[in-house]
Amino acid sequence: MGFTDLLSDAGLAVLNSWLTTRSYITGYSPSQADVAVFKAITSAPEAAKYPNAARWYKHIASFEDEFPTLPGDASKPYTVYGPEEVAATLNPAKAPAAEEEEDVDLFGSDDEEEDAEAVRVREERLAAYREKKAAKPKTIAKSVVTLDVKPWDDETDMAALEASVRGIEKDGLVWGASKLVPVGFGIKKLQINLVVEDEKVSLGDLEEEIQGFEDYVQSTDVVAMQKL
Repeated sequence: MGFTDLLSDAGLAVLNSWLTTRSYITGYSPSQADVAVFKAITSAPEAAKYPNAARWYKHIASFEDEFPTLPGDASKPYTVYGPEEVAATLNPAKAPAAEEEEDVDLFGSDDEEEDAEAVRVREERLAAYREKKAAKPKTIAKSVVTLDVKPWDDETDMAALEASVRGIEKDGLVWGASKLVPVGFGIKKLQINLVVEDEKVSLGDLEEEIQGFEDYVQSTDVVAMQKL
């Protein structure tokens, strides 16, 4: 029967149920089956109502630039996929006698030579897709942070305090501009900017390390943080 309606709540519920135990519409990697179903949905499914469909939709959207290169038959409509899909299996009771002794033919081939050619084309497309995916630069998530470092009193050596802070070196950490900001009673705090790679640097760990300079530092506060 396949998917018959992906615009109504009932149709999305069927899709959500179908994806309960699957990562893709068919098989174990993205294909034209995913492209056909993805294009049949006008907007991302609501995660609260259709968590499996929403997860799948977001994942397939990340392949949108590679849609033309994904394996499979791009001419098939989305209705051939889904529950009791006819694209992936044959009914032995209705199959022609000549096909009873053959494996399922996903490419519509009539002989072994054509099957081998279809497999070769598929493998070439998969190899090209993997190569393109591997070459695609990964987006590095970064944050710009403004940090307040407060001294104990007005007698704290602020030059030594800043030197200690800047002396912290980490992969993914870059110190920026800084200034001394008056807080009252002759006391000034160090306000310093930094850029961190989110996957490499924990702000909590960084603050703990700064607070370890107990001769200079009373406390630290994140004043502002913005994603790059």
